[in-house]
Amino acid sequence: MNLDSMQEIVAAVRREGKPFWEIILETDMVNRGVSRGNSLEKMSRTWHTMKEASEVYTGDRRSLSGLSGGQGKQMRDYAASSAPIGGEFIAQVIAEALSMGESNACMRRIVAAPTAGACGVMPAVLVPLYWRENLPEEKMLEAMYTASGVGAVIAYRACISGAAGGCQAEIGSASAMAAGALVCLRGGTPEQLCHAVAMAIKNLLGLVCDPVAGLVEVPCIKRNAAGVMIAFSSAEMALAGIESKIPVDECIEAMYRVGTALPSSLRETAQGGLAATPTGTRLKEELFGGRTHWRPAP
Repeated sequence: MNLDSMQEIVAAVRREGKPFWEIILETDMVNRGVSRGNSLEKMSRTWHTMKEASEVYTGDRRSLSGLSGGQGKQMRDYAASSAPIGGEFIAQVIAEALSMGESNACMRRIVAAPTAGACGVMPAVLVPLYWRENLPEEKMLEAMYTASGVGAVIAYRACISGAAGGCQAEIGSASAMAAGALVCLRGGTPEQLCHAVAMAIKNLLGLVCDPVAGLVEVPCIKRNAAGVMIAFSSAEMALAGIESKIPVDECIEAMYRVGTALPSSLRETAQGGLAATPTGTRLKEELFGGRTHWRPAP
């Protein structure tokens, strides 16, 4: 089957009596012409790469621009030594999102999920939960397949590129994928999964892409943390039985229409939003000067 709609996947789940993640795995096998073992091996490598990216983060590096670096460690220290408002776990989740966003800016190895600019959302949802609850790797792979299925539908029906649809297409897609993964990990129904995805998309609908100086650092990194919080709240509401009044596929289509309606200045061109503020303009001038392309000072 093609991953053209969430409704189609749910129909296959009901028809075949298989879990959501299993339908995605089997679709991958057919579409890529690989065995079940090959598909699982590739997903396992992706999971281990994501987990290792978290484990090797130290907070020592700074991006070449100097705009980011160290804030993930700052948040980790805060989570461990203070009394975070939302508790240590939530602070750890935020720290994970910041750490991975910084790792991208500092040219470390990350997993684009679905993009490099949104690389912090999925690991921030999965890695802290994995360690806290000592979850088996099989469950993590099931969550990863679930998230990849959600991402595939969004990519088909809307987009996952900030240049095409604004940051709603990057952080919004990542948040929706993470919300679906959380529902999977908690054994939610396919319908609950769809409601979680829909609510995550709705709560980030219209988010613009306005990177300061055209670099995927400000405000991109901190938006990863915001996307994670929306993923958690969306999954919790869905698991509580709260439903999205707008069906998930319609939410995805709305994302596409909103993205195409955004002016080009708000789609990764660094010509509007925060990039066009006095401080954003000053930072661009300091980094680029009169050059067409930025490069670090010698």
